[in-house]
Amino acid sequence: MSIVRPFKALRPKKDIIEDFSCPPYDVLEESEVKEIVSKKPENFLRVTRAEVDFKDYVDPHSDEVYKKASENLKNFESNGVLIQDEKPSYYIYRETWRGKSQTGIFATVSVDEYDEGLIKKHELTREEKEDDRTRHITTLSAQTGPVFLTFKSDDDIKMLLNESAEIGKKIADFVDENAVKHELWIIDNDEQVIKIKESFEKLDALYIADGHHRAAASSRTRQLKMKNNPNHDGKEEYNYFLAAIFPHDELRVLDYNRIVKSLNNMEFDDFINNLKDKFVVSKLETEEFSPKKLHEYGMYFEGTWYKLEAKEDIIDLSDPVKELDVYILQEYLLNPLLNIKDPRKDKNIHFIGGIKGIKTLENWVDNEGWSIAFSMFPTPLEQLINVADENKIMPPKSTWFEPKLRSGLLIHKI
Repeated sequence: MSIVRPFKALRPKKDIIEDFSCPPYDVLEESEVKEIVSKKPENFLRVTRAEVDFKDYVDPHSDEVYKKASENLKNFESNGVLIQDEKPSYYIYRETWRGKSQTGIFATVSVDEYDEGLIKKHELTREEKEDDRTRHITTLSAQTGPVFLTFKSDDDIKMLLNESAEIGKKIADFVDENAVKHELWIIDNDEQVIKIKESFEKLDALYIADGHHRAAASSRTRQLKMKNNPNHDGKEEYNYFLAAIFPHDELRVLDYNRIVKSLNNMEFDDFINNLKDKFVVSKLETEEFSPKKLHEYGMYFEGTWYKLEAKEDIIDLSDPVKELDVYILQEYLLNPLLNIKDPRKDKNIHFIGGIKGIKTLENWVDNEGWSIAFSMFPTPLEQLINVADENKIMPPKSTWFEPKLRSGLLIHKI
């Protein structure tokens, strides 16, 4: 059973939602945040990245920044920029990008189900990022960014979501700076709300696609709120967290590529010879190369592309983690040959989302002082689900989802 619950959203008025909403807090550089806010002073980044209201030297994790975020959110409410829905509702959310749409739903989901493993993870979290999100949620008494969830595709639910969009009231319709069309409908009809709620109850599990730190922070926040509430009864809003939920077969995963600073004091010919123990190596004449299938990799060095194919004896199909391309590259190339033991911390490696294109990899090698680049085949959603179903953890930077969820469309006050 999956609890997918309607809620009373705090949201921007329809006529300002395009300028108010923004990309997720963690995908923008500081300079990009400043540029957006300078052009759009009533932008949600003043809540999610409140350090923009301070001088450059301010610590973005200082108390004053969290307090400023809370102050800005309250000001947006008192000034009428944000309105509070009076009735618990669902919100159908459709993103269309490069000719393909994904239709999902904004709702709140159960912290209990997250804690019990019914909302399944595939990624480790870092304490400092959990701390940041927990402080943000507790200071604002609001969840400002949704956790990105998916479910094993169900035709009845997909039909119901599309049906709901047709009868709902549209509260957003715009194309953002990345050419993504965002549409949002409010569903507050009692009969439709019940149908949606019951349709999700038949699911065995939900899966975190992105937002592990936000989910973990919501759990930590609930513990803090419970401790300080002698009348806690489990019905409080802090027992639930904001989520955007989509069927798995509509999501688009892009490649998540790697670049490496040095070859660990090896000559390239020696590196290639060592590679051939675990990979079939082919020199290519193409200008660029993106893998066309699983267990295939592109490798760029000194203006030349190579194709690497993992040999069968290193592909372990009995383990959902060990069959991942990112695992194979890490265990049989990056670690043993380049001495990259912990890709989360090693400064010899950097990760570039496929949205930036293969030419970006070439530029880092040709012009930015990096030695070698690896282009990856996108990790299928089915592999993510298989890993989560076995309560295992994927290597870091395994998936890059596109398009990103827009922030500032809906806020969940707790």
